Amino acid sequence: MASVPVYPWRLAPDGLATVRQLRAQGLRPGGQDVAAQLERPRRRRGPLVAFLYEIDKAKPVRPMTPAKWAALAKANTARRTCPECERDAGYVIPATLGMCVTCAYPDDEQRAA
Repeated sequence: MASVPVYPWRLAPDGLATVRQLRAQGLRPGGQDVAAQLERPRRRRGPLVAFLYEIDKAKPVRPMTPAKWAALAKANTARRTCPECERDAGYVIPATLGMCVTCAYPDDEQRAA
């Protein structure tokens, strides 16, 4: 297995991009192997590493299908629905509470009234 070239932070050659940079251009790695990596040194821990992919080999992002849009909407609705009162909270229910704030702290609601 050949090792990939390592470049210092912000000094990568043209034609290489991270996954986020590819996504901003409407592209995805498309199954290609990592072409290189960037390393950013840190004082007390190991370096930050970013993997780079060749822009020429990148493929366009797959478009969302109507079924994917429907599944995403259903998942987001489930994240907003309180399991206690079964109402749409209007925000994503915190995992630490497991229910909407009104159900988690009913005494605070009575004091405010």
